[in-house]
Amino acid sequence: MAPLWPDETAEADFIAEARARGEPVVVARPAAESDEPSEGKPLPPLEELVQRIPDEVRETLEDLFRARFVAVRRIPGKALKE
Repeated sequence: MAPLWPDETAEADFIAEARARGEPVVVARPAAESDEPSEGKPLPPLEELVQRIPDEVRETLEDLFRARFVAVRRIPGKALKE
């Protein structure tokens, strides 16, 4: 069963209560999305991206999933989960 998320009214109530308590409230705004990924810059080399992943994390991925990094690709933003 999927988790039940608060509706906009509940979210607004929570934000109002937090402000009343004097807590700083930052409301995240969705980033402007384009349907197609930008083609402006070339993609970085795969090895450069793999090196950004900490060694411990890479080892754990290898142990748990036998993860192999094989390619760098652009995907449209709408293909990602929210």
